[in-house]
Amino acid sequence: MSQLPTRRYGAYLRKVAIDGYITYTDTADIKAFTKELSIIGRNINQIAKRINAGGTAYQADMDEIRERLDEIWQLQRRILSSQR
Repeated sequence: MSQLPTRRYGAYLRKVAIDGYITYTDTADIKAFTKELSIIGRNINQIAKRINAGGTAYQADMDEIRERLDEIWQLQRRILSSQR
């Protein structure tokens, strides 16, 4: 139980009683990947709203999207390399 992210003794015992074992998967990279995707999605929505309202797209916005996209690619490479 000390190796798992749970501190509830009852939940641990139920899981072991039902399945006979517990599999722990570290999802930190997936959470980071999802966070980056969410940030990019919000930025793209803000840019789309401004453009649809008759505004213009700024180069700084495009640069930020490219930077975030680069971060996503780096995270994806790290996730794929850790699964091998």
